[in-house]
Amino acid sequence: MKSLTLAVALAAFSSTAAMGQQKSDSEIDWMKDFTSRITLNGYAQGGWSYQDPNGQKTNSYNLKRTLLWAKARITDRWSFMFMHDFSSVVQEFYTDYRITKNNTLTARLGQFKHSYTMENPMSPTQLELIDVYSQAVLYLAGEGPDPLNGVNYGRDMGLMVFGDLLSSKLHYELALMSGQGINRKDRNNQKDFIAKLEVKPIDGLRLVASGYLGTGNAVNTAAWNPGINVGDNYKRNRYSVGAEYKTQPYSKGQYKEARPASIRAEWLGGEDGEVGSRGGYVTTCIPVVDALDIVASGETFDRNTKVDGWDQTNLTVGLQYWYYKKCRLQLQYTRCLCGDMLGDDYNWLQAQVQVAF
Repeated sequence: MKSLTLAVALAAFSSTAAMGQQKSDSEIDWMKDFTSRITLNGYAQGGWSYQDPNGQKTNSYNLKRTLLWAKARITDRWSFMFMHDFSSVVQEFYTDYRITKNNTLTARLGQFKHSYTMENPMSPTQLELIDVYSQAVLYLAGEGPDPLNGVNYGRDMGLMVFGDLLSSKLHYELALMSGQGINRKDRNNQKDFIAKLEVKPIDGLRLVASGYLGTGNAVNTAAWNPGINVGDNYKRNRYSVGAEYKTQPYSKGQYKEARPASIRAEWLGGEDGEVGSRGGYVTTCIPVVDALDIVASGETFDRNTKVDGWDQTNLTVGLQYWYYKKCRLQLQYTRCLCGDMLGDDYNWLQAQVQVAF
């Protein structure tokens, strides 16, 4: 009797184990499909900076960005993206749906980098300057210190449609945005309209124009624009035209292996209420030997074109060394030439390490 009981128990155990093994195989197949649809990427940028504005010498270590993002491919046409910067705030969350069979029309809904300017949509892992964007882009695209609208990292909430036409020679983007920036409820009933048109007449060359029509609601005041108070609705319009040439495109996920020579130039302007601003930049990167590049840039920005003294010109020269795929070391010197309202001219020395995957 004991033998029979033991035999039954062993048989039951073997059957359960077999069922468990079958379930495990099914789970493995499901997990394989799930993980094949999820892509994780991230990067960190940190370094050291020295400045001597108005004779006040400062030097400090910094951790500028620590971003991690996940992209989920739900179907062949539908995807979702989430990005968080662990040194600041949630940056992006949006879904894309490709409406046409080809890349003619895709819709995007959520919080994402808007289309205004050439540089704003580009990743800091690709851009040449340690401070990433020119003064004009930092201010007019909301990447940096715009007191009226806050720092929004060039992002906003809204709906965008985009696509490629004429065998990808023509790219367009049209967006209807909140206008209030990231992680923040809209403070007025107006929505902002952004349009971009990009033409690629020959390999490596792109010509770009973008425009922004909107109404801001001030979250702070700006010394160069005293007519706008906190809570005021104000006209916020922008335009930009630019061109870029690269000797070859970056290979996917590998900047070191491609390393094209490049030059990019853009002119930008805008209005906040009754105050106009304008500026531009020219930036070039030239590979010299092994994985070493020379970087040079000249850029200028005038915060108030009606009042003298609110302009600043930055001249930068530096080196960058790609030590692995998307990872690099950067060293740059900038001479900052300031208008009377911004203080004395000063020097700016920066070093940075980038780790990306």
